[in-house]
Amino acid sequence: MFVDRLLASALCGFARALTGVRALWLGSEPDARPRVYFANHRSHGDFVLIWASLPPPLRRRTRPVAGADYWLTTPLRRFLINRVFRGVCIDRRPGRSGPNPVAQMGEALTAGESLILFPEGTRNMGDGLLPFKSGLHHLARAHPEAELIPVWIENLGRVMPKGSLIPVPLLCTLSFGPPLAPIDGESRDAFLARARTALLDLAPPAD
Repeated sequence: MFVDRLLASALCGFARALTGVRALWLGSEPDARPRVYFANHRSHGDFVLIWASLPPPLRRRTRPVAGADYWLTTPLRRFLINRVFRGVCIDRRPGRSGPNPVAQMGEALTAGESLILFPEGTRNMGDGLLPFKSGLHHLARAHPEAELIPVWIENLGRVMPKGSLIPVPLLCTLSFGPPLAPIDGESRDAFLARARTALLDLAPPAD
């Protein structure tokens, strides 16, 4: 356990040093209540940057939601996601027969922990956002006690472009927005559109 925490601290320090990340809390503040931080997705390092930007007491109670098809494929990745990041690994394969992903995520929220979630479902190598998967909606309905906090990640996809082995020195910014307030009777599509808009509202203006 001590070694795991020491490695986690070292990885957080490396991520902050590499990216010079700034965390901007715009309408929300760090809080110990169960939360779902939902963000845009450009790199496998996205959740590390969010995780590293949280105060240490919150970081220890915040778990990334990660694709099992990537993170469970090598011993090193399995060690990092299971022991260091304490991730919730989701089977994203079509026709999966394993645990229900919403139930897996819900167990963490019920235990008083928070999650880092990427509702696009995969990395987006273009501009803007891909359509959101329905998991965020199902999770919000099953766990109304959890705050939904949008987080826009700016520049990380340029620091580590896909296929690159050498990081490009650029400053990254995380913008944490206000909680997404629930609306009684809201449809799935309306909720997902509103969540997507809340995230896009945090993006910097286009050049």
